[in-house]
Amino acid sequence: MSIGCMRIAGGSSMTGALGRLGARQHHDSPRSSVRAPVAGGGARVLVVDDDRHMLRIIRDNLEAHGYVVFTAETGGAALEALDRQHPDLVLLDLGLPDLDGTAVIQRIRERSQTPIVVLSARGEERQKVQALDLGADDYLTKPFGLDELVARVRVALRHAAQPAGFQGAVFRTGDIEVDLGRRRVTVRGQEIHLRPTEYELLKVFVTNPNRVLTHHWLLQRVWGPQYGNEANYLHVYVASLRKKLEADPKHPRHLLTEPGVGYRFRLAEP
Repeated sequence: MSIGCMRIAGGSSMTGALGRLGARQHHDSPRSSVRAPVAGGGARVLVVDDDRHMLRIIRDNLEAHGYVVFTAETGGAALEALDRQHPDLVLLDLGLPDLDGTAVIQRIRERSQTPIVVLSARGEERQKVQALDLGADDYLTKPFGLDELVARVRVALRHAAQPAGFQGAVFRTGDIEVDLGRRRVTVRGQEIHLRPTEYELLKVFVTNPNRVLTHHWLLQRVWGPQYGNEANYLHVYVASLRKKLEADPKHPRHLLTEPGVGYRFRLAEP
């Protein structure tokens, strides 16, 4: 659901020339660094953006879906809110007036593993990749629809709720089963053979489900710290994994490409 001809859940319709969420608007409402929650219950979400109109729309929609929402218009206010409100998730715009969004990510990661979903404008691809390498969990490119926003929030919270220890666990999604203790992979009930590097790459994917993983991050985790720019290695191994795991490798359901950024291992819907 995108703004253009849209009804925010629990609110009034908004039509006209706004387009999709992400268009910059200017308003005369007083600046407030952090807003107290309107609705009770649900996960606590901190939304950080210097566009008050954007904040209001995101806040109203998330509150209508049962989330408790705090807002901040600067990086400094976001870090204060992080310490004071202890959110379960941060939605972070990269273009802030005081601190660069990537600096905010670094400071959050120094004190918390709270999931971070980056809100980035088109043309910020390099900054977006940097944000993911620094520890952001996902990103939305402006303009985006509110249905997609709520879905990404839900996925990020679900990922954060998963147990941290995967050693010895058995991971299952759709037709794929990965026994991490026995290093055994089965697809549609049949055991498949993976080369060592293929297995290590798959292990990284399944232990970071639904998270955008950059080329640089994957190369360093699988091939080692001396790697980071050899994206062609990843293309070859991901293509090989798709042939072994996906029912239709040309239209993968799990190993998804994030163009210009990296890959995402998407879980099957329950």
